[in-house]
Amino acid sequence: MSKERLLLRVSKGCLTPADEHTQAVMRERGYHIGDVLSAELRKPRNPEFHRLAHVFGQMLADNLEDFEGLSAHTVLKRIQLEAGIACDELWLNMPSIGPVAYRIPKSISFAQMDEAEFLETYRQMCEYVSKRYWKDLDAQQIQDMAQVMVRAA
Repeated sequence: MSKERLLLRVSKGCLTPADEHTQAVMRERGYHIGDVLSAELRKPRNPEFHRLAHVFGQMLADNLEDFEGLSAHTVLKRIQLEAGIACDELWLNMPSIGPVAYRIPKSISFAQMDEAEFLETYRQMCEYVSKRYWKDLDAQQIQDMAQVMVRAA
């Protein structure tokens, strides 16, 4: 499981907490001025891509019978699992069956997945939906429909 990412803002010669949540977490962890911390620094995604994932999942739930009644989040996780997109695999040795792959979908949340990885995951999801569920549309048409819905929202 990924660790929580904290948002930092670049200031002149330093990094400062970018929001109240990050300030609170840093206080709870006992970080003080002058402490040396290790970090992996990445730019978070464009906020439009955060909306895009939810709109894409909802668009599928609203238009495809196979996803009827599911939340946008559940649709996204189901596609990840079915297609093995942005998943970790754990191999289990099942008695009387043998080795079986157990997929664990990675979080595609705004704070957990960077923009490049999200765009590749989203592209693969559209490709999968086009081949498996919406065969009369290609992946680009599905991406375009979701983009139009994001702009309209």
